[in-house]
Amino acid sequence: MRTLPRRLATALLVGSVLATTVACGSTPRAAAPATSPTTSPAAPSPTSTPTPTPEPEPVRWPLTGVGATAAVTGPALAVKIENSTAARPQTGLNAADLVWEQIVEGGISRFVAVYHSTVPTEIGPVRSVRPMDPGIAGPLHGLLAFSGGQGPFIDAVAAAGLQVVSHDAGAAGFYRTGRAAPHNIYADPHALLGQADAAHQAPPPPQFVVATGTQLPSALAGGPASVVDLKLSGIARPSWNWSPSDGRWVRYEGGTLALESDGAPLRAVNVVVLRVDVVSTPFTDAAGNHVPETVMVGSGEAWVATGGRAVAATWSKTSVDAPVVLTGADGQPVRLAPGNTWIELVPKGTGSVVIG
Repeated sequence: MRTLPRRLATALLVGSVLATTVACGSTPRAAAPATSPTTSPAAPSPTSTPTPTPEPEPVRWPLTGVGATAAVTGPALAVKIENSTAARPQTGLNAADLVWEQIVEGGISRFVAVYHSTVPTEIGPVRSVRPMDPGIAGPLHGLLAFSGGQGPFIDAVAAAGLQVVSHDAGAAGFYRTGRAAPHNIYADPHALLGQADAAHQAPPPPQFVVATGTQLPSALAGGPASVVDLKLSGIARPSWNWSPSDGRWVRYEGGTLALESDGAPLRAVNVVVLRVDVVSTPFTDAAGNHVPETVMVGSGEAWVATGGRAVAATWSKTSVDAPVVLTGADGQPVRLAPGNTWIELVPKGTGSVVIG
């Protein structure tokens, strides 16, 4: 047998011992094998919460704040309605979104009834235009219908941006009934609206601030009120009594319940009272009485009655075609309840307001 040299045998022995040590004990970290680096799996991204889609604002009728079931279209129609004893009971007043009461010659009151959310089949009796009507209806940018009137008053209607719809000028939609003249002119409001020209097709802007969502009408923070008793003139003395069973204010004329031609009492969700200046104009009526004008641009005291309660406020109006702004004692806008509103224009000097 061949004998290995001593130096080679020693080297083989040392190599054997090192191999045994590596197999049985810890060793320094060995170099990584020459392979492609392994990519650690990406950490899962946190689950993102989807941004909720905001609920669309409910569609509301602009003059009442009541919810609409479809898109709001079409212009507002303002109509002069008579309120003399011979004119009662009137037709169509309960369907109006807004009704303004004003004093005309002889101390008689007359209405400007505004239709938009509800259009009845008949309204009347229709009477003539007066100098304050452009300031009442101008902010609506719609139509103003009447039986006739003096030239300067009619011109002022057109100058306020309203479309003139006059019975005396031959507009369609008016007709006479069996009542004695001049209390016998009635109208089909659908026919009146059907004459709206291209410049008067848009819905009206809101005329007052109306409570929405969780907001409360401003008057509910005021004092209790069961009656709003008004003196517009010596012969025009309307009042509004709160009717809990109706949830409405019910109108009386000089202590007599005011009814429509169908027998329904005249009712309102909101009653707004404005103290206004009334001045005499150089114009006269057929009997020689000077035509009064309610000054619509300005400011003054106001009261708002809603839900059997009432609150004091101030009113202001900056121009003929600007709406009336109601402001509370806190400087904030006064909010009405959704529903129809009657606006009473009470002369500062000769009228009175008692709320109790």
